[in-house]
Amino acid sequence: MSRAVREAYRDCLLSLLERHPEAICLDTDTGLFRPEHVSAAGDQYLNLGIAEHNLMGIAAGMAACGRMPFVNTMAAFAASRALEAIKIDIAYNRLPVRIMATHGGLAAGHLGPTHQALEDLAVLRVLPGMTVVVPADAAAVEAFVAQSLSLPGPLYVRLDRKPSPPLPPAPEPVIGRAQTLRTGGDAVLACCGPYPTLACLAAADILAGHGIETTVLNLHTVRPLDTGTLIEAARPAALVVTVEEHWRSGGLGGAVTEALAEAAPTKVLRLGMPDQFVDTVGNQEHLLTHYDITAERIVTMVRTALDATARLGTHQ
Repeated sequence: MSRAVREAYRDCLLSLLERHPEAICLDTDTGLFRPEHVSAAGDQYLNLGIAEHNLMGIAAGMAACGRMPFVNTMAAFAASRALEAIKIDIAYNRLPVRIMATHGGLAAGHLGPTHQALEDLAVLRVLPGMTVVVPADAAAVEAFVAQSLSLPGPLYVRLDRKPSPPLPPAPEPVIGRAQTLRTGGDAVLACCGPYPTLACLAAADILAGHGIETTVLNLHTVRPLDTGTLIEAARPAALVVTVEEHWRSGGLGGAVTEALAEAAPTKVLRLGMPDQFVDTVGNQEHLLTHYDITAERIVTMVRTALDATARLGTHQ
C-alpha cells in the first residue's frame, strides 16, 4: 500500500515524543502537522513560521542544552536559505539536530524551481560530520527515525511529499549500510529515493529478460557512503549506473564516482537531472518522465554500454 514518507515520519515522531520528553519538533508552517497532531504533541511542538534560518539556530541551541530537536522544513530551503546556520550553528558544533526536509527532489515540481530541491544532497554531504539519508519508502523513514536516537552529530533526511509504493521485502535499512535489493554480476544499479529505487528494480527485471543480471544497491545513506558494499558489488561488474532525483553533479553519482575512482576504478554512468533549471510545469511523476529518469532509460543505458564493451573486446 502506498504511503507518503513524510506522513510516516510525522506519525513515527508523534509516537517518539510520547516516550522521549526531551524530544521536540520545530516546524516552519510546512502543513505536515495538522491541528490534531499539534494537539497530540502538546508543548513538544513549536511552529516558528516561515523562518528557516532561525529554525536551525534555535534547534542548535536546544540540542546544546540537551534537548532532542527534529526540525521540519522544505529541502530547497534547508539547502539554501538555512545553510549558513546548518554549517556554523549545527555542523561546526557537531550537534545532534535531525533535519527532516520534505519536498525533496522534484516532489514540489508544481511549485517551480524555487521550491524544487535538486542540489541538497551535494550541499549537505560535504559538511563535516553530517549524515545524509534518503529513505525509499515509509518503512525506511520509520527505521531511520528510531536509529537517529543513538546517532552522534547532525542528520539530514530527505523526504518525498506524496505517497509512493513500498519496496519489496528486504533487510531492514540501517543508516550507513547499503541495502542490497537484488544481486547480479553484469552491472550495478546504485540508487537512492523512492522513484529512482523503484525504477532500478523495474529496470533490473527488464534486463533479466535480456539475459543481463544486475545488482541493485539502495544507497540510502549518501554520507557516510557504504563504500565496502559498493566496491564489492562493482569489482566483478562491467558497469555501474547511478540513478537519482538530483542534478547529475555532486549528489549520489558524485559520491559513487569519488569512492570508485579511489578504490576500484569502474565505468560509471550517472542518470539524474540535466544541468539546467526545470523549464516545464508538472507533478513529480510527469517531470521524472519528461527528463527520462525512468526504468526504460536505465535499460537503454546498460544495454548500450555493455554492447559497446563487447564490441571493443572483439577488436582487441
